[in-house]
Amino acid sequence: MRLRRIRRDHAGGARALGLAGVEDDDLRDLFAAFGPIGIRRMFGGKGLYADGLIFGLVAFGRVWIKADAETHERFRQAGSSPFVYEGKGRPVTMPYWHLPDEALDDPERIAVWARLGREAAIRAAKAKPATKRRRPAS
Repeated sequence: MRLRRIRRDHAGGARALGLAGVEDDDLRDLFAAFGPIGIRRMFGGKGLYADGLIFGLVAFGRVWIKADAETHERFRQAGSSPFVYEGKGRPVTMPYWHLPDEALDDPERIAVWARLGREAAIRAAKAKPATKRRRPAS
């Protein structure tokens, strides 16, 4: 599947991909070089999962890949920008950066960025404190 580039207003920049209503099978084809992915609908978009962790999103006509302190500079250097939305009167920046333009038509490059997203998701999961299980009421 080739990604069709179109101009559109969206969170995070001036250029968006033609991904509105993209089918799950097309997303799986797009990430085939990365490996198997899970896809779940969320907030009008889709969450992209690998190894049970969310590593990316499809929203506002773009693919967004999870980044963290170790990887966000690499995204910035590739011309990417973070996912930002307006929340309670102020901008909120999410830990997802749009897939760099250089990767749009190259599944091998997409796989490189997806691996960075999976690694960021793994680090984030390790950093979360363990949750206590609630005991059922007696």
